[in-house]
Amino acid sequence: MNGHKLRISTATAIVDCVITAITKDAMLAALHAEPKFSEMFMAYLLTRNSRIEEDLIDQLFNSSERRLARMLLLLANFGKAGSPQPISPNISQETLAEMIGTTRSRVSHFMNKFRKLGLIDYNGHIEVHNSLLSAVLHEKPELHEDH
Repeated sequence: MNGHKLRISTATAIVDCVITAITKDAMLAALHAEPKFSEMFMAYLLTRNSRIEEDLIDQLFNSSERRLARMLLLLANFGKAGSPQPISPNISQETLAEMIGTTRSRVSHFMNKFRKLGLIDYNGHIEVHNSLLSAVLHEKPELHEDH
């Protein structure tokens, strides 16, 4: 990816998707010839960079419990138009663990804790409640820092 001779990262799809490759020359031509596309792509890159910065700060300064809560909120589309969506049943605790940099057993522990606190419903699929967002934003004692 991105012209590197060695693979430097891994991507995991959690829903069915189609991936398309575009050559660097074709992308440059499209960016020069299509102003609307160029504008959309630049907005995407800026949003992506912000997300990468947020993820790095999250990894450096937050506990695995708080990282899981943040990931669940992102996967449920909190903060986007419309109401939060159930999270795909295809996402496993192992995948969540890889996404936040911890073990599956820690994710299992936190998921059970979140369910007992009424922050999520978790029975085959995950439904995130507004209370999880409140707990993260207001640093409630339920989400204490334990690395």
